[in-house]
Amino acid sequence: MERPLGAQISHMLKDRGVTHVFGIPGVHNQEMYRGIEEAGLVHVLARHEQGAGFMADGYARATRSPGVAYVISGPGLCNIMTPMGQAYSDSVPLLVISSCLDETSATRGQLHQMLDQEGAAATVCDWSETALTAEAAYALIDRALLEFQTKRARSKSITVPIAALEGCTAPFPAANLSKAAKPQPNPQDVLQVQNLLDVAERPLFIFGGGVSDIGAVACVLRDTEAASFTTYAGRGLVSQDAPLHFGATLARPGSADVIGSADRVIAVGTELAEVDLWRSDLGHQATLVRVDLDTEVLCDRHRASVTVLSDADNFLAGLKVSKGTTGWNAPDVAARRHAWMTEIDAERPGLVPVIRSLRACVPEDVMIYSDMCQFAYAAKEVWDMDRPGHWHHPTGFGTLGYATPAAIGGAVARPGLPTMAIIGDYGFQYTAPELATAVELQLPLPIILWDNGKLGEIEDSMTRAQIAPNAVIQQNPDFLKLADAYGAHSAAPHSLDDMQDAVRRAFKADRPTIIRLTPDIVG
Repeated sequence: MERPLGAQISHMLKDRGVTHVFGIPGVHNQEMYRGIEEAGLVHVLARHEQGAGFMADGYARATRSPGVAYVISGPGLCNIMTPMGQAYSDSVPLLVISSCLDETSATRGQLHQMLDQEGAAATVCDWSETALTAEAAYALIDRALLEFQTKRARSKSITVPIAALEGCTAPFPAANLSKAAKPQPNPQDVLQVQNLLDVAERPLFIFGGGVSDIGAVACVLRDTEAASFTTYAGRGLVSQDAPLHFGATLARPGSADVIGSADRVIAVGTELAEVDLWRSDLGHQATLVRVDLDTEVLCDRHRASVTVLSDADNFLAGLKVSKGTTGWNAPDVAARRHAWMTEIDAERPGLVPVIRSLRACVPEDVMIYSDMCQFAYAAKEVWDMDRPGHWHHPTGFGTLGYATPAAIGGAVARPGLPTMAIIGDYGFQYTAPELATAVELQLPLPIILWDNGKLGEIEDSMTRAQIAPNAVIQQNPDFLKLADAYGAHSAAPHSLDDMQDAVRRAFKADRPTIIRLTPDIVG
């Protein structure tokens, strides 16, 4: 049946498998809200478009399916650009659909007017297009959804003029029911890697967030007897008990020496970016193999000797190698990991005991969303995950304020399953109003708020650079009263045992709980 295009878009998304939309209605995008309930979509109302974008991001990471946000023209689009940039950086399938003005070239002073909305969005996402017709809108939506399935998932922006949203139009075309697949490796490339591994004595794998098949990872490591690292995004891919696993410790300076001692290095599904290594060079001296579905990664500064254009899981599933005889020594690996844990404890005094105590009291299948804060930086290195895809962090773009709204999106995606946020006192205030959304949805969401009363990481960085710390101390609100004002629960434990009790209660609560921790908790 014919409907206004704004309503058709909601019906099309539902037909294509989308179930949730995050956003805020306004006079310019209200036509997109005409068909939401009729289509059967669940709409989650954010308090700010930045929050809506992070919620959609968190939903997408939890489900491995697209997160969709509706925003208005002008400021709405500008407000969601930070989440778009984060999703682009972290390979998250985020689709932002916004309204735009019908004409801007010869008219000024219109509501929500900006000079180039399409161009602005293009600076932080994979592509940004304006759909002037219904046919264009339908084609762009299908293009975005297809690329999410077959390519590296990154944020995309579709803008539709207000008049087009209001105009009645014919229905969207029927979906192509065939399931698209990510690229398979060239058999000759796989054979070349197999041959390299068959003669290797100290092979080393590095697994990134582009890998999800934990079984294939276990088989490859068993058959090759290789050592391994994961990136932060790849934690949980290798068993925490694996005797030759170095953990998510690529950022440790000593990891370069370990990598340099390998006679084959195979990096699968990882950018090996600055935020993975915190140094310019990986450290390898031997043959480096890169496996990725992004050609830009295969041609980066690390200059791999062998490149395989493929989905990471497809490559690992097809890799068949002879049983190896390892040149790695399990006690040496354990000693190295222990030394690195000691380093982390010395660098961030008092944090490691709190992190380990927190880990001991959360459910096994908890999904965690963390923010840019010292607590999370330490936890990413010392908190071993027992499954992949269950810790999400704003890597790369590195925005503050991510964790709370992203965890809301993750909790919406996983009803009945445990979700937790970890955020600093400063970052929490970037998106604090989204606490109202969590209360509104009655989400049992523990929000671990690390309150050291300052921008601790920036203070330390200034000190190392011999800059007198400036503008790093802020006056915080009373977070417990703030929680009460929003209708949330709160707790301020004074011991690790009290913290564990508060966390357990929070997972069973009828609404979110702010759990304020300070450095004094360890005495």
